[in-house]
Amino acid sequence: MKITQLRDKDKTTALTTMDMETWIEKTRTETKMQPVSAFREVLRYSLPDSRCYEADKLPKILPAAEFRRTEGGKQLKSYNGIVELTVGPLSGRSEVSLVKQLAWEQPQTYCAFTGSSGRTVKIWTRFTRPDSSLPQKREEAEIFHAHAYRLAVKCYQPQIPFNILSKEPALEQYSRLSYDPELMYRPDSVPFYLSQPGGMPEELSYREVVHSEKSPLTRAVPGYDTERAIFMLFEAALRKTHEEIYRAEDEGALQRDADFQAVVTQLAVNCFHSGIPEEETVKRTIFHYYLHREETLIRQLVKNVYSEQEGFGKKNSLGKEQFLSLQTEEFMKRRYEFRYNTQVGEVEYRERNSFRFYFNAIDKRVLNSIALDAQAEGIPLWDRDISRYIYSNRIPVFNPLEDFLYHLTAWDGKDRIRGLAQTVPCNNKHWVELFHRWFLNMVVHWRGTDKKYANNVSPLLVGVQGCRKSTFCRSIIPPAIRAYYTDSIDFSQKRDAEVYLNRFALINIDEFDQISATQQGFLKHILQKPIINMRKRYGNAVLEMRRYASFIATSNQKDLLTDPSGSRRFICIEVSGTIDTNKAIDYDQLYAQAMYELDHGERYWFDQAEERIMMENNREFEQVSLEEQLFYRYFRPVKEEEDGEWLSPAEILEDIKKNSAIPLSNKRVSVFGRILRKHEIPSRRVRSGTVYHVARLS
Repeated sequence: MKITQLRDKDKTTALTTMDMETWIEKTRTETKMQPVSAFREVLRYSLPDSRCYEADKLPKILPAAEFRRTEGGKQLKSYNGIVELTVGPLSGRSEVSLVKQLAWEQPQTYCAFTGSSGRTVKIWTRFTRPDSSLPQKREEAEIFHAHAYRLAVKCYQPQIPFNILSKEPALEQYSRLSYDPELMYRPDSVPFYLSQPGGMPEELSYREVVHSEKSPLTRAVPGYDTERAIFMLFEAALRKTHEEIYRAEDEGALQRDADFQAVVTQLAVNCFHSGIPEEETVKRTIFHYYLHREETLIRQLVKNVYSEQEGFGKKNSLGKEQFLSLQTEEFMKRRYEFRYNTQVGEVEYRERNSFRFYFNAIDKRVLNSIALDAQAEGIPLWDRDISRYIYSNRIPVFNPLEDFLYHLTAWDGKDRIRGLAQTVPCNNKHWVELFHRWFLNMVVHWRGTDKKYANNVSPLLVGVQGCRKSTFCRSIIPPAIRAYYTDSIDFSQKRDAEVYLNRFALINIDEFDQISATQQGFLKHILQKPIINMRKRYGNAVLEMRRYASFIATSNQKDLLTDPSGSRRFICIEVSGTIDTNKAIDYDQLYAQAMYELDHGERYWFDQAEERIMMENNREFEQVSLEEQLFYRYFRPVKEEEDGEWLSPAEILEDIKKNSAIPLSNKRVSVFGRILRKHEIPSRRVRSGTVYHVARLS
């Protein structure tokens, strides 16, 4: 059995494999550079919600499978059946040792060790089928691993008094290389047996029983939220102490001869009843009164109070509204994760302590459930209180497209955008370069750096059924943001179609030839619309919304372009074979290339030369209208120096009507003029309008 190691080096990622004994030796002994210890030291001075870039120096360990390097990235070689659980965050070595010991008591524990941060414990356990075999096809392995992860959590969580962090089970799930001389390893551990599941499990198949947390300071885990709670409670205790010690005289003047010992003693009493740890009370009292020289005396006074008092944390000094606010925030952050998704304009949530790996929209049912969960813990919250919290600035803003683009690794210099285009077989020699330009245009609009123009050009794949046109379109978007891809848009619902410009990142106009002639004008309008101005339902203000969407299209029919003025908004290609959609796509590097090229000034818009190329190549995909066919039956264009007639579109149509039995509508006169201009018939402007230089065919 071998596991995989990935190490980011400059602009490349090195992939190596190793057996278990080699990895154990690397984890138990640290190199002279001591990278893990350096990371832990830097982490001590980092805020909990900030990224520590020192971690990037540590290689990634993928225990679930052995991978091999391929041209497109990496490929599954063999599945190991190892599931990794992460327990934490933990407050110190004592809790880390306790978790390791409890995990080791389970005969299924393959190994247990301290995580790279020093604040978590990693537990590895093995799974096999009842016949001791393992799935080796990637699809089967992914399904097996997802079920195995859930079963492992169900078995280990009741034995461990701390949370197992919910992570989406994936074969590429990794943790950083750690250092733990006391790593526990059991090569003959008892594996879990699991029959091969038929499909992916439901998200809510497991939900941990959540116990009431009466105080946010029950466990003093170092972190920003705890510091903030202690700060609020201390300030409230200090205010109450001032009210009790300093008596107002002469309309608010304070006594200045109050006894120092009485002040510190009363402050310690109030801090004790507020649930503030003794050491925090000492440090904050010294800091507030600038009494560093009296530290010994203050420590003794506080220690005496904490030894004699009863009812720790039973009566804090916060006002009713303040305490409810603190309880609400602690409850929300402990039980749920929220974010305001700017892409969909809604708040999303997922439950902690459950197998809910994806964020979902909030509805009335969710609001009521949260309120009931709070009331079950003794927190007097109603659905209106929940709504007030959720739809406020307490919820962080999240843009999924920007979050994906700005967390990519550095580009390794390999051209993957053109490589993706080359998977589409066609005879258009310009396709690869035109696709590359369109791809950059799509990404730049996700970034929101071009609000003046829209990405109004769309690739249009034409081919027989079964050549994987739609599959290729869907594969352009990474799985992480595929929720913002759609192949269902109704141009007859104009308002909804405009909302899609903000809601989705890529829209596939499937079966392009089904768009009616009456919808072509709106399609042209929506392709070039750079921003969306609209009033939301039940709103009063007209809002300006960003456009993210780019378009791509597919069709089985070749004669599908009907715009008489030209077709510069489409990159039409005829797919000459089956598109290779089985080739692995390294999405991280694919989009890292786009970001790099855009940051270094690569042109993302189409110039006039490229537009002429598109219009020339698109001629074979244009519908030849009845007027065009009749015109070339009875007329031909004439150069200015040749003899001919200068006729208006109406006169030409009138002449055609005299010679043809096919009826033509007078409403087509203005459209016929655009057709003549598209064919570059020589023209000039006269008082009666535009006339064209033509000659009659005998």
